[in-house]
Amino acid sequence: MTNAIQIEGLTKSFGTTTALAGVDLSVPAGRVLGVLGPNGAGKTTLVRILATLLLPDRGSVRVGPYDVVRDSHQARALTGLTGQYAAVDEVLSGFENLWVVGRLLGLSRAETKRRAGELLSRLGLAEAAGRPVRTYSGGMRRRLDLATSLVSQPRVLFLDEPTTGLDPRSRGELWELVRELVIGGTTVLLTTQYLEEADRLADEIVIIDRGRIVASGTANELKTRVGGQTLVVRPRHQVDLPVLRDLAASICGGAPRIDGDQVLAAIADPAVSAVLAQRLESAGVPVAELALREVSLDEVFLAITGTGDRSPACPQRTVG
Repeated sequence: MTNAIQIEGLTKSFGTTTALAGVDLSVPAGRVLGVLGPNGAGKTTLVRILATLLLPDRGSVRVGPYDVVRDSHQARALTGLTGQYAAVDEVLSGFENLWVVGRLLGLSRAETKRRAGELLSRLGLAEAAGRPVRTYSGGMRRRLDLATSLVSQPRVLFLDEPTTGLDPRSRGELWELVRELVIGGTTVLLTTQYLEEADRLADEIVIIDRGRIVASGTANELKTRVGGQTLVVRPRHQVDLPVLRDLAASICGGAPRIDGDQVLAAIADPAVSAVLAQRLESAGVPVAELALREVSLDEVFLAITGTGDRSPACPQRTVG
């Protein structure tokens, strides 16, 4: 399978601040790559270089067969971009925004009208098509911004936090649209703060921290790396949370964390839960809930980037 995106040794600095420090990645055609990372990790810088809006300091960056520096015009012709903030004209109507984009891209009047109507309908904006964009809600502007990036039917689509400001229903509709685009052969690079979004859409995920890729793999592979399951314990009385955390730490050997009214600990051996239940009973700490669940992508993110607990899961061992 050929790669739609190929990056080798990409670096970019702004003054004394290093945004990207030697990034290597490839995205096969017709796949979705999710890019996660804390704020300031370098995600948007990466997208802007791919979209030919920024020049790299060093490294090779190709979109399809084209180098984004040497062949920037050809690379742009293959791509569409939806940035973090809606970039639409508030004076024009929704239809007029798409009309302008289509005509600037060289589409015929008939084709521009067809594409605009199709996209407005697909993104739930048909009834508002003739209204000035200044009357649109934030979510409607985000959907219109996405529509403008799809007018040219791009082979490679960059989505930089595309569902920011969307309600759950609109977010789900956008996810469905992304799936349809991928089935049609479009390659998608998606940055997002909604980890569920990456879990649902991405074939592979990379996590960027301080300008470097610190982890990559499928969602399941990353979850396995952190720990197969999460132990969730909620005491009947919140005053017992510190005691519960310390008991869990003595069994796990890691550093369970308090999250609201519960204690969470990544574990590799399910037998830990039975041992903890016995210890809690002996200590006279009543619990309202004690359960095992699959580790979430949120917990993977926190563990790998250091925003939360970096400690490993409980090791596989005999528990007695």
